[in-house]
Amino acid sequence: MTGVYRLKVDKQGRLVLPAPSRRERGLERGGAVTLEIGEREARLVSHRQALRRIQEIIRRHVPEGILLSDELIADRRAEAAREAAED
Repeated sequence: MTGVYRLKVDKQGRLVLPAPSRRERGLERGGAVTLEIGEREARLVSHRQALRRIQEIIRRHVPEGILLSDELIADRRAEAAREAAED
């Protein structure tokens, strides 16, 4: 359900999102969201949506079959070996 909603800010500075919009985006009571504020607009993004966006960006830059965690572990082991050799 996409659309434009007119919301009011209450005395405590809170906004209430329409229930159908929250359900569609998987936003639950107490759930975390990220507010991205640009020069002309603000965007509310669920943490799940933000994580997916980050994963998509990383996939564009990391070759298929490469695990960054394995690369990091290998780098750390190599660094530890160099430090041990210096002692």
